[in-house]
Amino acid sequence: MDILKDLTQLVSRGKRRIALAVAAALLILGTLGCSAEEEAPEDKIKDIDFTVVGEDQQPDSLKDIIAEKYADPFQISYTLGEELYIAVGYGEQPSGGYSISVNSFYETDDTLVIDTTLIGPGKAENVTKTPTRPYIVVKTQNIADKMIEFK
Repeated sequence: MDILKDLTQLVSRGKRRIALAVAAALLILGTLGCSAEEEAPEDKIKDIDFTVVGEDQQPDSLKDIIAEKYADPFQISYTLGEELYIAVGYGEQPSGGYSISVNSFYETDDTLVIDTTLIGPGKAENVTKTPTRPYIVVKTQNIADKMIEFK
C-alpha cells in the first residue's frame, strides 16, 4: 500500500513540474513575441529626432495650455512655425520622484507615433510627499499633414 502511495505522489509531482514548465515556456514565448512586435512596427518609416525641452524653452502660449490641463492626464500637440511641440502629462501623482521616458518616436505613412512611460520613484529614493504633476515636452521639426498617435 505504501508503494502505491509513493508512486501516486511521484506522478503528481511530475505533473506539476510539467505544468510549470509548459506555463514558463508560454510566458517566455509570449514576452518575446510582444517585444519583437513593439521593436519593429511594420509601417514605421523612420525614427524622429527630438529634443526634450524644459519650461524655460517652451513658448508662452504652450505653457498656458499646459497650466490649464496638467492636473489631469493630457496629450497636446502644438505647432509654431517650423517647430512641433508634443506634450504628454500623467496628471497628479502622490509624491515627487516621477519621470517620463520617451520609448519611441517615429513616422509612418500617415502618422507620427510617440510612446511614453511614466516611471515611478525607486524604493530607495528619498522623495517629497507633496503631490506632483509630471509631464514632458518634446520639440521636433514640423512634419505637415501627419496625425499624432499617442501610445
